Amino acid sequence: MMPVSTMLQSLPQALPEHAAASAVELADSGSQAQAAATNAAGGFDMLQLVLHASVPVQLVMVLLLFASIASWLIIFRKKRVLDRAEREADSFEEQFWSGAELSKLYAGASERNRKLEGLEAIFEGGMREFNRTRQRRGADARMELEGAQRAMRVSTSREMDGLEQNLEFLASVGSISPYVGLFGTVWGIMISFQGLANVKEATIATVAPGISEALIATAMGLFAAIPAVWAYNRFATRAERIAVRYETFSEEFSSILQRQTHADD
Repeated sequence: MMPVSTMLQSLPQALPEHAAASAVELADSGSQAQAAATNAAGGFDMLQLVLHASVPVQLVMVLLLFASIASWLIIFRKKRVLDRAEREADSFEEQFWSGAELSKLYAGASERNRKLEGLEAIFEGGMREFNRTRQRRGADARMELEGAQRAMRVSTSREMDGLEQNLEFLASVGSISPYVGLFGTVWGIMISFQGLANVKEATIATVAPGISEALIATAMGLFAAIPAVWAYNRFATRAERIAVRYETFSEEFSSILQRQTHADD
């Protein structure tokens, strides 16, 4: 028969207190890891990140949002304006080079109860000044031609101002928005790292929410800048091509007026 002391030693001993506490901490950390994995699997809520961002970062986001909305409004409006200018140029050039008399074209442009645009406005301005100069006493052919050319240059400048309007806003948004978003990101990251002063143990889970909130500002800056830069380059090129068409037409119309003055002499 075994002694009593030997039987007591063979019984299972209770865990020390620090071992029990460690087990509880491991269980809690396992639960937190499982919850984090569940949240990661479900994705992140961008709206919550925006709402929980600091006030300066939220102001940056609001500014970039308004800049993006204004850019898209200008993009759609400018596309309509340039499309209309190209259609009107095609239509008037077809009519002008079809062999119609200049007097009839001028009468039609003057009698229409609407605002003239594009090549028709340039033609009407040059022809009006040409006829006005011819009615003056002592005006020679050179003065008539120079007056028509000045009027066409003024009309061309006026038309180009309308086509290029608001393009500078797209250029500004495209160049400034990334830096504005970067400012919001730097500010948010700075606030996140300042919050680590009150934390004994810094982990990635501690700074990840703040950094995620800050990085949204950079994303919004790029979202506002990329369409603005693309639209500016696209519309500036189209406006330049239309300007070349206007200048070419002015030169050709000046040649026609010059031949007409020589024929009258």
